[in-house]
Amino acid sequence: MTTSVEPDQSDQPTPAQPADTQLSLGTGAARQLATTTKSVPQMRGISSRWLLRVLPWVQVSAGTYRVNRRLVYTLGDGRVEFVSTGTEVRVIPAELGELPLLRDFGDTDTLEALANAFVQREYAAGDVLVEAGRPADEIFLIAHGKLTKTGPGEYGDETTLGILGDGDYFGDRAPLEPDATWGFTVRATTRCTVLSLSLQAFQELADRSEALRAHVDGFADRPTPPANKRGEADITVTSGHSGEPLIPGTFVDYELRPREYELSVAQTVLRVHTRVADLYNEPMNQLEQQLRLTIEALRERQEHEMVNNRDFGLLHNADLSQRIHTRSGPPTPDDLDELLSRRRKTQYLLAHPRTIAAFGRECSSRGLYPKNIEVMGTAVRSWRGVPLLPCNKIPISPTGTSSIIAMRTGEENQGVIGLHQTGIPDEYQPSLNVRFMGISEQAVSSYLVSAYYSAAVLVPDALGILEDVEIGR
Repeated sequence: MTTSVEPDQSDQPTPAQPADTQLSLGTGAARQLATTTKSVPQMRGISSRWLLRVLPWVQVSAGTYRVNRRLVYTLGDGRVEFVSTGTEVRVIPAELGELPLLRDFGDTDTLEALANAFVQREYAAGDVLVEAGRPADEIFLIAHGKLTKTGPGEYGDETTLGILGDGDYFGDRAPLEPDATWGFTVRATTRCTVLSLSLQAFQELADRSEALRAHVDGFADRPTPPANKRGEADITVTSGHSGEPLIPGTFVDYELRPREYELSVAQTVLRVHTRVADLYNEPMNQLEQQLRLTIEALRERQEHEMVNNRDFGLLHNADLSQRIHTRSGPPTPDDLDELLSRRRKTQYLLAHPRTIAAFGRECSSRGLYPKNIEVMGTAVRSWRGVPLLPCNKIPISPTGTSSIIAMRTGEENQGVIGLHQTGIPDEYQPSLNVRFMGISEQAVSSYLVSAYYSAAVLVPDALGILEDVEIGR
């Protein structure tokens, strides 16, 4: 009798599952029952905004801040401006009044004739415009480019006397000293466009204009008010005397028309649909998040204006005597030393991040490695102990040049200050308010968001600019 054995079911192969058969709940369906962990809305346009952080903010209760200064005597220490048509450059006649010799000369016809008499010249890098020891018989106005002024040093070698750039001039005393010679050499560092006026052409115009001739003849005789080395009206003091000399009396004179800074404003209207505000406020308040990002954008605009605004922006309010040029183009340690030397107690340097990188390359090429220092809990680069802070609001020109800002801050230091007004109606942050404007017929709520601010330079040497910094080399 044969006994049949049933095969063990565990030994049988398991039928293959179809490839598209799902064995468990998918993540897409599971998310319908789960609360997603999410971030608040992110924004790429937020920067460090160092300028807003380091400036001391002064309360301006009346909306206007007046800077009272000692009286300053100005005598042709400005820059000459030009107009260009294609490749032709011409000096603006009235701008010739920036030359000390022509200061306060008001004959417009003669100034027009003088402007027309200037001859445009082009120089390549390395060309010599004037050479020491040669007759000083021309007036030069620099329309564009950079030049180096050199002369004999104390020990017989050549030394750099200065860097000349757009709007500068030299040789303006030639009509007063017709037999003088150049005491320096001027050489083009970059390609330059220069306007020149020969002494002969000037004298011919003076012979035809009695007003010009009288103005030049009386230049040496016009009294110059006593002033200190910074141009301020002098305070007479005597010292080191013996006996009973007559001690002079004095007083401190003030500017009759001091500069006034009015608060500027950055504004926008934030619109939020009431349906969104009513129904979609968990776990994040929609209005608060909309306001947060809007305020970030306003603060970015605020810093941009405080750097670039033509009325109160730092780049446009530095005194001409505090604007210097780089020696060779890139920002070198020598250039920053020169910038620091123009003022006491420089507290901050501000530059575009690409400019800071260019300065780092120059330091590395010389074997210099500046230390980092801590500012408000953040490690930043420094030079000579002065923090070099990044500021992407400082523009970079199409030709790859930028600027570096040096400043001293605070009222007690006679420095640069920020201006604002706190305690304004519906204030949301200091000097920033949010005002409800109503609900439209489309059920859209509107909010006016306003930030009030400005900046003031208390004395000229509080702010300096290193201009035309090349960052591409």
